[in-house]
Amino acid sequence: MLPKVMSGAEALLRVLQEEDVDAVFGYPGAALIPIYDAMYRSQGRTALAGECLEPDTAGTCSGGLGMSQQTIRGAEALLKVLDEESADILFGFPGGQVIPIYDALYDWTGRDILVRHEQGAAHMADGYARSSGRVGVCLATSGPGALNLVTGIATAYMDSVPMVAITGQVKTAAIGKDSFQEADVTGVTIPVTKHNYLVTDPAQLVDIMREAFYIARTGRPGPVLVDIPSDISLGQVPFPVRNIEGLDAYEPPQRLPSGDIERAADMINASEAPILYIGGGVISSGAAPLIRELAEKANICVVHTLLGKGGFPETHSLSMGMPGMHGMAYASHAMQYAKLIVCIGARFDDRVTGDVKKFAPDAEIIHIDIDPAELHKVKRAGIAIAGDARAVLEVLVPMVKPRVAGAWEQKLEQWKAEHPLIYDMPAAGSPLPPEYVIEQLYEVTGGNAIVCTEVGQHQMWAAQYYKVDKPRHFLSSGGLGTMGYGFPAAIGAQFANPDALVIDIAGDGSIQMNIQEMATAVLHKLPVKIAIMNNGYLGMVRQWQDLFYDKRYSGVYLAQNNPDFVKLAEAYGGAGLRCERVEDVRATIEKSLEINDRPVIMDFVCAPEENVFPMIPAGKSVSDMLKSAPNGRE
Repeated sequence: MLPKVMSGAEALLRVLQEEDVDAVFGYPGAALIPIYDAMYRSQGRTALAGECLEPDTAGTCSGGLGMSQQTIRGAEALLKVLDEESADILFGFPGGQVIPIYDALYDWTGRDILVRHEQGAAHMADGYARSSGRVGVCLATSGPGALNLVTGIATAYMDSVPMVAITGQVKTAAIGKDSFQEADVTGVTIPVTKHNYLVTDPAQLVDIMREAFYIARTGRPGPVLVDIPSDISLGQVPFPVRNIEGLDAYEPPQRLPSGDIERAADMINASEAPILYIGGGVISSGAAPLIRELAEKANICVVHTLLGKGGFPETHSLSMGMPGMHGMAYASHAMQYAKLIVCIGARFDDRVTGDVKKFAPDAEIIHIDIDPAELHKVKRAGIAIAGDARAVLEVLVPMVKPRVAGAWEQKLEQWKAEHPLIYDMPAAGSPLPPEYVIEQLYEVTGGNAIVCTEVGQHQMWAAQYYKVDKPRHFLSSGGLGTMGYGFPAAIGAQFANPDALVIDIAGDGSIQMNIQEMATAVLHKLPVKIAIMNNGYLGMVRQWQDLFYDKRYSGVYLAQNNPDFVKLAEAYGGAGLRCERVEDVRATIEKSLEINDRPVIMDFVCAPEENVFPMIPAGKSVSDMLKSAPNGRE
């Protein structure tokens, strides 16, 4: 490549930058006009901005590079970046080191949502991001406040959710001195963020914030943390001209490997037993329409991960549902016996593969993922393509030839008929089957709700029985399995989609982990529906103790001191409904839909020892699948 050409004056300033010269004192004259012109043009760029030592009353810096540069308070600059990024809502909780930011929020045109616990703020930002495709933003103070965000940040990291977490920090001079409410949050979050920053130079604050948003939303999305000492948010900082391509983290678009894509098309065209295996990357990239086009054109059935729900319509005749530990048996058989697996935006996680050595032994694999680190990590791929799913499919789909159904598709339909999802309807007066409750949620809502889940048995029943046809309509903690995720995520989703029906499917254990956010939902009159599958246990742990530990139930019984969830809802100012009979399930759901000015808790009293089936035990394979308990009890 030819060296970049610039004016001599620009080259001069570039050398000053290299030598860390951030202040130039001089007096202009005719011969220096080109240099002063270059100084003027460089104003606002972090590399040449310098530090404003004595801003005047108008906020203008008379020092720096010899020309005036406007400065503003760091907190105001932070909010201006949020405005640039169209981040119009922030979920947070105040504290000493973020008071300057909260003071700026007083005049902000966006929405500042006061949560009741910082973990709730992170999950709300997550739910906002997953349901909208925009970057979610959360804010907490230093020390315990910042550390309370970590579980939510890790949840977003594991599921590739774009988020910017802003934390306050003690003053720059106090860092490292065990100051009050000081914690090394950047050190703590290195393993669970895509990138993080400790801002120590006021001149870098604005471009660090811009870079945080850029990193969060580009490539494989993920959370970015920015730790801001209070003296920087309170002090004056320059506000450079926005130049995304000039950021250190900027990466130009990469060329796609056209040869590999062509070979992938040839493999698909030649295969007699293919399956499409899609994950959350399909939704993140906006590739769902192309997945449908590919599936219909080549007549290929589709299986999806938990996070891939909605990436292909589950009511479509080509949908095989979710494979894996608690997926549909027929989907697991489709994966196991396929001759070609086309994996797009998924990562062959252990809940899908089980025993990797026995997983899909005869299948060739095409793996398409935006993160090169995922390729060959679990299963060796014959063709591995590092690229955005939508960009790759835009090239791949036209190369794929129409294909007619054959013996393989007949086999898939046979498995569907032989291995349906089943459960027993109880006798009158018996506790409710949670599967039936979720089926009724689906039928009453027409499958049009944005569904969030907590983590546990109810999560798997929701994945099995609530069919999703559209992207960004099923939000669940997949990688980390975070109990307490669903309700605050539903609040975030409701803020992002104010006219949508949002339902949190919960267990009586998980819902209590962030139940304090009822106050947030009530304050903002959010009509979120919470459907609690109340079985009186920490159900998934109890199920494992039932099946693999001789029913030695330890630390899982909740019924003896669970709260009255109806009264709890009412205590916060929400609505509470209880349902104990099968014949009342539908009416309870319909009544909840009539309440649109506050959250509603539906307490469904469920069978206490109902288990989730089918189940492939951890580390086992499809051949070890349990369709019922070993003693024959469903």
